[in-house]
Amino acid sequence: MSSPQADVLIVGAGPVGLTAAVVLEQLGHDVVVVDKQAEGANTSRAAVLHPHTLEILEPYGVTAELVARGVHTPTFAIRDRDRLLMAVPFTGLPTRYPYTLMISQADTERFLLERLTRLGGKVDRPVTVTAISQDADGVRAELAEGEPIRARYLLGADGMHSIVREQAGIGFTGGSYAESFVLADVRLSGGVPREEVILYFSPAGLAVVAPLPDDRFRIVATVDQAPAEPDAAFVQALLDERGPLARPARVEEVVWGSRFRVHHRIADTFRRGRVLLTGDAAHVHSPAGGQGMNLGIEDAITAASTLSRVLGGADDGLLDEHAARRRETAQGVVAMASRLTDLATAPAWARPVRNTVLGLAGRTSPARNRLALRLSGLDRR
Repeated sequence: MSSPQADVLIVGAGPVGLTAAVVLEQLGHDVVVVDKQAEGANTSRAAVLHPHTLEILEPYGVTAELVARGVHTPTFAIRDRDRLLMAVPFTGLPTRYPYTLMISQADTERFLLERLTRLGGKVDRPVTVTAISQDADGVRAELAEGEPIRARYLLGADGMHSIVREQAGIGFTGGSYAESFVLADVRLSGGVPREEVILYFSPAGLAVVAPLPDDRFRIVATVDQAPAEPDAAFVQALLDERGPLARPARVEEVVWGSRFRVHHRIADTFRRGRVLLTGDAAHVHSPAGGQGMNLGIEDAITAASTLSRVLGGADDGLLDEHAARRRETAQGVVAMASRLTDLATAPAWARPVRNTVLGLAGRTSPARNRLALRLSGLDRR
């Protein structure tokens, strides 16, 4: 293998890949970022940034712009229709950002890309990696569109169907939820508050309703078979079945909608030789709790920071330590999201017990505080 052209090749330019690129560029490394999608082709699934994520992004010059753009939501609420089972306030958390920040993935990517550009970096699109090989000195990525790229290390941030993970021969252990998920950004009127991210419990499945900028709401729900493009009538039926009763929510417009399947999987290892995995390439789980993008951004910052130390001469065993820690963290987050999903979709016979237990727990500050720390990511400081 000939001499590397870059210190790090990053495959994937979503929030995770862009974050890693910003960190590495700011630390003075030669970075190549490629993405198989043309600009503007990305859909906007993730919409939640938690306090810990905003904290760890601070050194990299994007937090202020994110905070100015997003909706500051101080409470995570679990409801069974109109009945409040548990309100988890973020207002008392020990952070400068005592709220959930609701912001579209498109905005998050835009601010990260602008920061990367200011640092002198860029994203090459559309570039498709077809094969990866490595030896003791570096990694070689074959491309569908041109000459191979050689780098000292490769960071896979290319999502659940990661070619990097596949080419590295890393298993992706776990399973899939039977239901599909519908996602819609809508304009609403009626009884949904803008100061809460709400997880609605229902025998028919979970529904998450959260405010977004520009007077929109994000709705995510489990259904047996989601339509490719959910219309207002479909989303209205979901809210009628699962949302508030006393002051029903009315769908005025569906701005954008999609569907997806959700898996709960974790890569068998987050490192193989000179290849590291981050974000959905390393772990996927239910959207309950809004953890996915936050965990991926954490992956990116810790992976990039560790790579910088190794590139600077530190022992590359640090990468093994990083991979083991991130995998352990991912296991905890995936388990929490699965528990919330199981609670949300409990059968009708189990609902009274579930509601009673959650209602009692919701009256105690320790239970609310523990959940706030878990959801906010501040327990991972």
